[in-house]
Amino acid sequence: MLSLIWGSSYILIKKGLVALSPLQLGSFRILFTTLILLLVGFKHLRGISRHHQKWLLLSGFFGTFFPSFLFAYSETVIDSSVAAVLNGMTPLFTLIVALVLYQKKLLWKQALGIGVGFFGTLILVQDAFSFHLEQGGYAVLVILASMCYALNANWIKYKLQGVSPMAIALYNFLWISLPAVVILVLNPINLRSIFTNVDLQISLGYIMILSLIGTAFAKVLFNKLLTFASPIFAVSITYLLPIVAIAWGLLDGESFGWIRWLGCVVILTGVFLVTEKKRMPEED
Repeated sequence: MLSLIWGSSYILIKKGLVALSPLQLGSFRILFTTLILLLVGFKHLRGISRHHQKWLLLSGFFGTFFPSFLFAYSETVIDSSVAAVLNGMTPLFTLIVALVLYQKKLLWKQALGIGVGFFGTLILVQDAFSFHLEQGGYAVLVILASMCYALNANWIKYKLQGVSPMAIALYNFLWISLPAVVILVLNPINLRSIFTNVDLQISLGYIMILSLIGTAFAKVLFNKLLTFASPIFAVSITYLLPIVAIAWGLLDGESFGWIRWLGCVVILTGVFLVTEKKRMPEED
């Protein structure tokens, strides 16, 4: 479900950029999501310790704030499907963080799965590395976002255990909503154009969908996944995102060759290998 949701986020960002700047898009996405989470999760505002607040702050900025703007800027130049493919490096970075900072023990099959999945990502992106230098720079923005996601996944797993998935998401967005407001004030849209500019109305509509489904709902779902799965497995959903994003890209006129389909098969093999064969906790 997360792969389908987040795999669709890239095309929504692309559509939102038709009438919004990257700074406006990122700010609206954060503020819309904050309002949604407040409406459905305000009761989770209590009972968070000061120790957890520090990690919620870091999680908010690295898990959402920075990536929101990095992806928006990257897709002003590169295709939405290519952005999804590059984000497939997240499991590799997550593994490195887990090994270095948290002495995570790794099964050989998981290591193999991450390697296979990363190889599949390279197959998918082999055409994309024919970028001009400027395009390559925008691709680096996605890689930076992947590094942010890797840090965030480990922090949620190892520093925010016991905090509810909704509380994590809500406090994340409360922390980052203020700088988002400042950015939007410094980069305003013409309020009258909301009622007269059809392109702007459509772009805002796409960002509202992205905020509701691709950010608010998906963030809570991802946080829930981290309560019973390892960070490495949880972020391995990013290996499936290119398949969804490429499908949307096809519908939107983006093209790719048969070699990328081969990459998709390799990625799925990697996801199968990296999956920890654990029973999910049974509920009464």
